[in-house]
Amino acid sequence: MRQVVVTGSISYDHIMDIPALFSDYIMPDKIHILNVSFYANKMRREMGGTGGNIAYTLALLGMKPVLLSAVGSDFDKYKRFLDKSGVETHYIKLFQKVTCSTGFCMTDRNDNQIWGFSGGALDFNDKLSLRSFVKSNPFVVLSPSGINGITHFIDECAELKLDFMFDPAFYIPTLKIDVLKKGIKFCKILIGNDYEITQLKKRTGLDDKRFLKNGKIIITTLGKKGSKIQKDRKTFLIPAAKPKNEIDPTGAGDAFRAGFLAGYLRGFSLDVCGKMGSISSVYTVEKYGTTTHKFNKKDFELRFKKNFGIDLTL
Repeated sequence: MRQVVVTGSISYDHIMDIPALFSDYIMPDKIHILNVSFYANKMRREMGGTGGNIAYTLALLGMKPVLLSAVGSDFDKYKRFLDKSGVETHYIKLFQKVTCSTGFCMTDRNDNQIWGFSGGALDFNDKLSLRSFVKSNPFVVLSPSGINGITHFIDECAELKLDFMFDPAFYIPTLKIDVLKKGIKFCKILIGNDYEITQLKKRTGLDDKRFLKNGKIIITTLGKKGSKIQKDRKTFLIPAAKPKNEIDPTGAGDAFRAGFLAGYLRGFSLDVCGKMGSISSVYTVEKYGTTTHKFNKKDFELRFKKNFGIDLTL
């Protein structure tokens, strides 16, 4: 199976539940002088980050992901967790004078979220390189790695002709437009939620026709409505899987990415890949945190069959 290299943040996430709606606090006509404080009735510190989250779920799905990211002096606990989970950590670079990146997430009653980040070691991702992987012709995941980091990895993927999934996420407003366009031009898969894809089109001036050039795959995640996958003139509408309960939506998008890629790199149809993303997502929704869910391949196959009525063999 093709090697997958995951770039992105490795962070400790502070996840907080707000027993209200953000709209109860925020007045649109006063947004220019916003000054609000939210009370959380629950908070947990979990191992997360886009890179860590995606790699963890890929390992659960029988892949052997290589994680490429910068970490800080507090990485020891997280490293033991990743090693035990089957994620290759050899290429993770330690910077002792900083800590790992830190995320702060608030989720309201409608599962809307507000995130804040402290970069820490994330700011050193542009010191890392994909060059040592060229001979193995890996598939690369470019998820949030710091502004300089993701820019650097886009340049390397384009130069080295490496296939990659481009996930610009919350960097869409801050990445330079030429960097966004370069990521879109050279990526094999472009992914984002409905808000992000709309924002990306607005900022770059590109439309679906230009997004879909050269056989590119566009994935738009739609939360509880599932996802939309586009390639050439084909569109696949993928239903969401049914969760047993809904505890915390944090990390569902990262789990979707892992599920989709675990199918894609096995050569499955786009429809099946999207449904694998749906199944991966609900495992995360059912647990508090982004790397707290567990399953084996047999569990996954059974749940896939139950949700979609078709057999899956991993």
